Amino acid sequence: MNRPSQSNYTREAIKGIASTTLQTNLRSFQERLGQGAMRMWVELADPEKRRRVKASRMRTLDHLDIILASLAEKVRARGGRVYFAETAQDASDYILAVARKNQVKRVVKGKSMTSIEIGVDPVLEAAGIEVVETDLGEYIVQLAGEPPSHIIAPCIHLDRRQIGRLFADQLGIDYSEDPPTLTRAARHALREKLLSAEMGLTGCNLACAETGQISLVSNEGNIRMATTMPPVHVAVMGMERVVATMAEHRETLQLLTRGAVLQKISTYVSFVGGPADTPGETREFHLVIVDNGRSKILADPEFREVLACIRCGACLNICPVYGKIGGHAYASAYCGPIGAVVSPLLEGINKHADLCKGETLCGACKEVCPVENDLPRMLSALRHKLAYGSDQWDTRQMNPAEAFAFRLWRHLVTRPALYRAGLRLAALLQRPFIGKNRMISRMVGPAAGWTDSRDLPPIARQSFAARWRQKHPPTPDVAKKTAENSGEEKV
Repeated sequence: MNRPSQSNYTREAIKGIASTTLQTNLRSFQERLGQGAMRMWVELADPEKRRRVKASRMRTLDHLDIILASLAEKVRARGGRVYFAETAQDASDYILAVARKNQVKRVVKGKSMTSIEIGVDPVLEAAGIEVVETDLGEYIVQLAGEPPSHIIAPCIHLDRRQIGRLFADQLGIDYSEDPPTLTRAARHALREKLLSAEMGLTGCNLACAETGQISLVSNEGNIRMATTMPPVHVAVMGMERVVATMAEHRETLQLLTRGAVLQKISTYVSFVGGPADTPGETREFHLVIVDNGRSKILADPEFREVLACIRCGACLNICPVYGKIGGHAYASAYCGPIGAVVSPLLEGINKHADLCKGETLCGACKEVCPVENDLPRMLSALRHKLAYGSDQWDTRQMNPAEAFAFRLWRHLVTRPALYRAGLRLAALLQRPFIGKNRMISRMVGPAAGWTDSRDLPPIARQSFAARWRQKHPPTPDVAKKTAENSGEEKV
């Protein structure tokens, strides 16, 4: 039997595992931030804060229509404009229309995963508009022509030598692998872009309905320049990224910065809600609120919890799978455990089947999550839909043969006599595959995936139950009852 061809997920995962740079950087990142976050939650002075924020996030989702309407009203009262985009195409078209109306030739961006989700960069570039990332990590991967590899550390797959060669090629500077020298070169190049851009495009960490403002968090200061120097600022947010009150905003932000990089607060926290909030040259502020499948998630009690995510990236910093394969294997704006749940829901469960099937369900992501989202439960639910199909989620049964095999297995293990007969048959069939080391090192067909990187112990000649009965013979009464329960004659 021929082995199935490798998926893009598998190919990129193999490349990630083979990258010494990625493995070194991920190990360091996870040891410092992932384990640090676990310790931090245990030592948190207010242990109820995580539960309070989770409750407020779910409460907001219960009344999301009202809260979003309040946010839009307050933003408009500040002189801003609000557009509700049903799809990614709607959002991109609106942003392009704003750019054309203002004769924009260059857009400077603050870090935004939602902008990657809606695919706005190619739309703007196809219209002849230059798009420049101003976050240092995002700028580096943009120069490299690669997608980000981490939510908060986009170029974690590159080392300073690779970045030095990239800057020498793309920026025309002398080769250097000195981080301060490289940072100054990027700063010099980006400053000219920021000074001449006609539009700034950012994401939104949180929006506050009470004040009609969005908040933007950064440690570099580029976002403040991208939101105040160009005459037009467009912010893109997923519709769930809103809180009702400033008190809720404060606590949610505290968990966001702690979960992301163990900071009590980020270096820069900016609040923007309209031209009145930006004393620079900004004349227009547009807030694009994106649905793009979120309403469907909101309507499903099984998955709506994922919308409580605050996008801190903590789950990436603890996940053993992400910690080996990196972010490119996920082929989505969102990687790691959160990406393994939200990407299938937004873009198609069959399309991203590898993501939800590739996680270990170890539970570490739930433990480290600031709002304690139960990602393992949702991953299991996605696997169930792949196994049996779902009309609600337009999901076809992924592998009917696999589903049949598990039904056969259930039939087998619930019938002791058949199970024992199956074990004896399997013990015979395995003999050609047992090597000199008395292990199974090679299997065929789909089973070969198990032996590509591990040996399997063969089925024992005698089962544990048989050995136990041999060593501890049952009394006549117990033997009779066992035979009756199993439907077998007494031996």
